[in-house]
Formats: sequence, C-alpha cells, structure tokens
Amino acid sequence: MELGSPISPSFRVTDCVADIDATRADSDPKVFTQIHVHFTVTGKALDPKRVEQAVHLSADKYCSASIMLGKSAKITHDFEVVEG
Repeated sequence: MELGSPISPSFRVTDCVADIDATRADSDPKVFTQIHVHFTVTGKALDPKRVEQAVHLSADKYCSASIMLGKSAKITHDFEVVEG
C-alpha cells in the first residue's frame, strides 16, 4: 500500500498487524473485560508520532467495534514501528 504525505513524500506503509490479547469474565455471559491491541506498523521512513496519531484515531474515533466494546471492557493499545 503506497501512502503519501505532504511532509514526507517518501513515507510508505508496507504492513500493519494488530495482535490482540483479551480477558473475559469468569461467569456467563463471559463478556470481555480487558482488551489490549498491539499494532506493528512496518514501512519506510515512518514517523512514530504520525503512527501514534493514526493508532489513536483508529482506536478512539473510527473503529466502531472498539467503541462498542469499550462500553464494557477496558481497552488499551500500543504500537511499534519497524523499518522495512
């Protein structure tokens, strides 16, 4: 996937993986109580601050599943940037 930026036209995301760990309640209906999402974003010349902004916008504003699950579970997220 090629993405351009007015600040850095050479910036390029080549992969984005979300690893999710979750904890569920012990009793029925065993809803999720905690969810942690770790994003690994791979690309060329990525700015960690811009990746962080994208992760926060995705998790807190644009992801309807995250917003819905956040009503009953504590959701956290972090990320790492991999050059490649």
